[in-house]
Amino acid sequence: MKLLLIREVADILHVSQSRAYAMARTGMLPAVHLGRQLRVDADRLDQWIANGGKALPGGWKRDPDDAATD
Repeated sequence: MKLLLIREVADILHVSQSRAYAMARTGMLPAVHLGRQLRVDADRLDQWIANGGKALPGGWKRDPDDAATD
């Protein structure tokens, strides 16, 4: 098992690091918490991508944190 840093995940998904962190915090990405740090299992990320990912309820928002207020 290989755990990826959020910056590596951001590069893979072609999104900013802040977007990748937000996706992990909202549960969109299959993230693993190591204390205060987040990591993503490479195999689970590949599977997540192959399955089409996971959308936010109500569709993509400019700021994923706003989805909780809808």
